[in-house]
Amino acid sequence: EYGKIFKSHFGPQFVVSIADRDMVAQVLRAEGRTPQRANMESWQEYRDLRGRATGLISAEGEQWLKMRSVLRQKVLKPKDVAVFSGGVNEVITDLIKRIHTLRSQEEDGETVTNVNNLFFKYSMEGVATILYESRLGCLENNIPRKTVEYIEALELMFSMFKTTMYAGAIPKWLRPFIPKPWREFCRSWDGLFKFSQIHVDNKIKDIQSQLDQGEEVKGGLLTYLLMSKELTVEEIYANMTEMLLAGVDTTSFTLSWATYLLAKHPEVQQSVYEEIVNNLGKDEVPTADDVPKLPMIRALLKETLRLFPVLPGNGRVTQEDLVIGGYFIPKGTQLALCHYATSYEEENFPMANEFRPERWLRKDNMDRVDNFGSIPFGYGIRSCIGKRIAELEIHLALIQLLQNFEIRISPQTKPVKAKTHGLLTPGDSINVKFADRK
Repeated sequence: EYGKIFKSHFGPQFVVSIADRDMVAQVLRAEGRTPQRANMESWQEYRDLRGRATGLISAEGEQWLKMRSVLRQKVLKPKDVAVFSGGVNEVITDLIKRIHTLRSQEEDGETVTNVNNLFFKYSMEGVATILYESRLGCLENNIPRKTVEYIEALELMFSMFKTTMYAGAIPKWLRPFIPKPWREFCRSWDGLFKFSQIHVDNKIKDIQSQLDQGEEVKGGLLTYLLMSKELTVEEIYANMTEMLLAGVDTTSFTLSWATYLLAKHPEVQQSVYEEIVNNLGKDEVPTADDVPKLPMIRALLKETLRLFPVLPGNGRVTQEDLVIGGYFIPKGTQLALCHYATSYEEENFPMANEFRPERWLRKDNMDRVDNFGSIPFGYGIRSCIGKRIAELEIHLALIQLLQNFEIRISPQTKPVKAKTHGLLTPGDSINVKFADRK
């Protein structure tokens, strides 16, 4: 509507928006060793106010680089993330049991209403398994009252956080007149930090107990971070909090959209299912090592994220003067990279409005299907550090959902459009049938 490059204001912040694949590629390829994502003043102000450390999302410069280099050792390579397969599969077993329970409560015995609520709990449980090395019980049929209160508080926090992302757009002098966004922004962070701190402190006690008894300390990501002492405990609190925030809605929305698209396109679902049966087996529990044998599962995720990128855009602050699209952009300018717009450009993706996962399949080993028109996890050194974890949780869940169920349209399925709410979310509840595979 405004062209491929245009300027605007977000509150007091001047922004140059870029909605062109090649210009986006130019910006990202010109980055140095410590790219600056966006103006995070409100995040930094909260941390200064509470005496909190910054995590990987909110940190900048050398401090960000230090944390990235520590965390990347455990979560960036596929072989490092593969070790989480067993824990994620245990969560998926509970997810499938929960689907059986939920659909039994409907008249047709097959429909599950508001699948995002179900996948939110799956994502919470999956993230807790990987980040905190512990289970929350989000998918139990009879959840203890304390855990119910926890989940409700977290759901409130995530929904509140989405609306309070705009707190940074309100100038400080206006806060006395419009106090609610900033107050809720701080309250959201307080809750997220408190939740992470409880789990980190529990792990510290577990490790100390093992050391006191002369036992060898074994564990996953959190144990490694605490034992290596490469990050301070405050930095661990901050990173666990920010990774929790980044890892729940992103996974749950993507799984919700994927099930919706599969229900609406039974021919695509059938081809994905046949590939699973032929290359893995109907009853074989998949691990990370099996995913490369299932290119359609990978293509399904890529196409879902092209149509519905959880982050509709990404930010960068220019660190050098640039000339983009014939315009001079001075150093220090806030850029908005509009991935949602480029995902629907016909020149980037023929028949862009259609759901066609096969567009992502390689023709042969030399063929690469890279496209700056759709980069849902970002690009380069500042790309999403949790990409491999999110892919593992989504790939393994989709494989087992399709092994167990045929996902169908239900009389309760309505057309669902996306809405932008900080993140790109389903604009209505997604209701689909999970029918037993014959």
